[in-house]
Amino acid sequence: MIRPLLATAAVLALLPGLALAENAPAKTAPKAAVKAKAAKGSTPRAADKTVVAKAAPTARRTPAQATATAAAAAAATGAATARASLGPEELEIAKRVYVGEMACELGASVRVAADAQEPGHFHLEGKGFKFHMAPVTTSTGAVRLEDHKAGAVWLQIANKSMLMDQKRGQRLADECKGPEQVAVAEAQKKAPPQNLLDAPPPK
Repeated sequence: MIRPLLATAAVLALLPGLALAENAPAKTAPKAAVKAKAAKGSTPRAADKTVVAKAAPTARRTPAQATATAAAAAAATGAATARASLGPEELEIAKRVYVGEMACELGASVRVAADAQEPGHFHLEGKGFKFHMAPVTTSTGAVRLEDHKAGAVWLQIANKSMLMDQKRGQRLADECKGPEQVAVAEAQKKAPPQNLLDAPPPK
């Protein structure tokens, strides 16, 4: 009776150890499975980020490059249109425009320079103003340059020139003279035009 009891007691003592041994793989397996799932789940995300990072700059640069190209083409077209807008008459007037530094009344001055990029056009600069002008035909024969956008007008006659602001209705510079105009003004002082009232009556 004693031996069977001892055997039974020994088996009962071993049962907890067997239970722990059976449960241990079950606990370890889920952890390994979780790690495997995590590793598998992270790989596609990393790949997705790499693909997006490479594809995004290409998609963003293409519209910008297209816009820059279109703007450059529009600027070139606008410049070509501006150059082609002057007719033969305007180009002839441009040949008669006096260029250089011109002294005006009240200590002012105006600098007239031909635009090398746009034949027939001129840059007029002075204290507080800067205009880009083109010739306009007139019925009086006077040389007239205009900056339509700014509303400025440059009038040139034989002995003087003046700059007007048509929008404000005022003169920006008056009695402006280049070397050629100074010579004409001096000649007029020495030989003033004859007064019609002093002319002898017709025979």
